[in-house]
Amino acid sequence: MNKWQSHDLGMKRSPADAGAGGDLDLENTLYLELKDGRVVIELFPNLAPNHVARIKELCRQNFYDGIVFHRVIDGFMAQTGDPTGTGMGGSGQNLAAEFNNTRHERGTCSMARAQNPDSADSQFFIVFQPASHLNGQYTAWGQVVSGMAHVDAIKKGAGGNGEVSDPDSIITMRVAADV
Repeated sequence: MNKWQSHDLGMKRSPADAGAGGDLDLENTLYLELKDGRVVIELFPNLAPNHVARIKELCRQNFYDGIVFHRVIDGFMAQTGDPTGTGMGGSGQNLAAEFNNTRHERGTCSMARAQNPDSADSQFFIVFQPASHLNGQYTAWGQVVSGMAHVDAIKKGAGGNGEVSDPDSIITMRVAADV
């Protein structure tokens, strides 16, 4: 069980709003650079080992650099990871689901997927607030531990699907141990 599973994080304050502590394992930490600043994400290799390994592999290939947040729903989540920017693309390697007991709280990072539970690829989302309907349905692989205000500042989409015109993008996403 990870440290975010058993806490009632609520909307006012969560690990996503806290400062990143010095006790992070740099091999299992990501630095997500956005237009407004750095977001620090703690990875959960014990809960989603294959997803974490694939995300780290893609980061080390600079795959996420410049990819847009194509779907951003205010009060729900920001989704990215599609190199086509349409929500239909990916890296070309589907992953088997690694559903776990992590609750989708503010700052939880989780894989996007199609109807098939084993269809996750490179697309992921970060939730803005608790989204319990996602629990056990999507592979949670990390938690924002610092910089959530920068995620909050991502340009929001319109309509029910959250499609964004002239979307914000990832500047870089790196494994902290490599920086």
